[in-house]
Amino acid sequence: MSRAGMGRSLKIALFATGCSGIVAEFVLSTLATYLGGNAVLQWTLVMSLMLFSMGIGSRCSRHFHSHLLDTFIFTEFLLSLLCAVSAVFAYGLAAHTESVDLVIYGQSMIIGTLIGLEIPLVTRLNGEYEELRINISTVMEKDYYGALLGGLLFAFVALPYLGLTYTPILLGAVNFLVATLILFRYFPLVRRRGLLTAACGVTVICLFAIAATARPIIRYGEQKKYRDKIIHVEQTPYQKIVMTRWREDYWLYINGQEQFSTVDEELYHEPLVHPAMGLSRDHRRVLIIGGGDGLAAREVLKYPDVTHVTLVDLDPGMTRLAARHPVLLGINQGAFHDPRIRVENADAAAFLEGTAAGAAGNPSGFSGREHHFFGVVLVDLPDPDTVDLMHVYSLSFYQKIRRRLSDGGVMAVQATSPFFSPRAFRCILRTISAAGFSAMPYHNQVPTMGEWAWILAVPHISMGPEKLKRMAASFEWRAPETRFFNKDAMLAMMHFGKGVLEEDLMADVRVNTLADPVLYQYYLSGKWDLY
Repeated sequence: MSRAGMGRSLKIALFATGCSGIVAEFVLSTLATYLGGNAVLQWTLVMSLMLFSMGIGSRCSRHFHSHLLDTFIFTEFLLSLLCAVSAVFAYGLAAHTESVDLVIYGQSMIIGTLIGLEIPLVTRLNGEYEELRINISTVMEKDYYGALLGGLLFAFVALPYLGLTYTPILLGAVNFLVATLILFRYFPLVRRRGLLTAACGVTVICLFAIAATARPIIRYGEQKKYRDKIIHVEQTPYQKIVMTRWREDYWLYINGQEQFSTVDEELYHEPLVHPAMGLSRDHRRVLIIGGGDGLAAREVLKYPDVTHVTLVDLDPGMTRLAARHPVLLGINQGAFHDPRIRVENADAAAFLEGTAAGAAGNPSGFSGREHHFFGVVLVDLPDPDTVDLMHVYSLSFYQKIRRRLSDGGVMAVQATSPFFSPRAFRCILRTISAAGFSAMPYHNQVPTMGEWAWILAVPHISMGPEKLKRMAASFEWRAPETRFFNKDAMLAMMHFGKGVLEEDLMADVRVNTLADPVLYQYYLSGKWDLY
């Protein structure tokens, strides 16, 4: 058996395990985010715990003095089982405990320790075939190259197409193949042949068993998170979409957060859309940022003088679902099939800059600068609960919108809950004002969501804040075919009680900027445990 052949096999094995190792970190981090919320915290904790545990694994490797090949093969079989069962185990426990995040942290440490064993073992095995200088550099090189491939596969293939149901099983299969190929290719060098052959058999049986039971177990765990029956689950490259049903009503969730319920969605979407449409001098061209479910577009399209609606949503999976799923088609009244609407799957900030390219899955695409101005801009984005959303709640983002408003144009922004997260609400209001807008907040009770707020804004050059409030109070609000919104509703929504908008409270929050994304902390410090 040639030295070159053994060294090459070990490096290929390490490339494969480097690929699966990084994906294991991503899987556990994503799993912790879905089940525990707070993406930044979960990714930080899981990745840190795994790296720390890899250090422990590396330290433990010094205590293995012989049978290194056997140890490496057994480690791969063990990793195969632990990676494959990680999501099934976590989702199964999630149905019965509120502390599933602690379980995931434990999994991270165990898997991290085993991953930490791999490189020292392979380095020592390969040391018999290469001098130290070349040995260390090539071993680390192959591991890092594998990590790059793993990251790309997770982002663009595994998570979008396999989800958290089958991606862990794929990881287990990679480790299993590595162990099996090394075992039988170098069988004469293996000391504990019987034990490892039995481990191979047990592992393959377990992998098939996990693959057969993963979907029902994960669906069971997911179902326990929601009060109502799940009718649709979809993992896109950007988010997890879940739809549930109770009797004749439906709920839509993104990453576990409720987006709307047909019980009362008009109490949210009508206040978002109709005040801005009513105040705008010209709403022939309307821009909707977010709103991939099509419900805001449904309200906009009720106006016969609307000629162009541009809806910018990052996730083509969401807009595609809203355009095809029969339940959503019924709720949004086929908004995406109206010839007046154009969907752009792109980052909203990039779209406003006019430099983004059409996302995959968007046949129209767009390129170059957009020269259109809009009479109405509606910002219907998810709540600012992750750092990656801070740029679309920032000072510069609202300044970009102001530059795209036509003369007499109006912007309306969903501004989270003034009850559950009052500082986040005030931060959004202050940031919009700092961007050169006269801003007027208003709020409504949405039974399935709680008290919710929006901000109506016009550029300072159009009118000052006080004039905007007087105009809104005296305006003859009319809207076509609404179930809730009218003049009395608008007058009621404009008034806040004590402890919300006082000057000292407004002064207590800072403007949200790209360099200082304070909104994220304001939002997390809210009373969401009461939600």
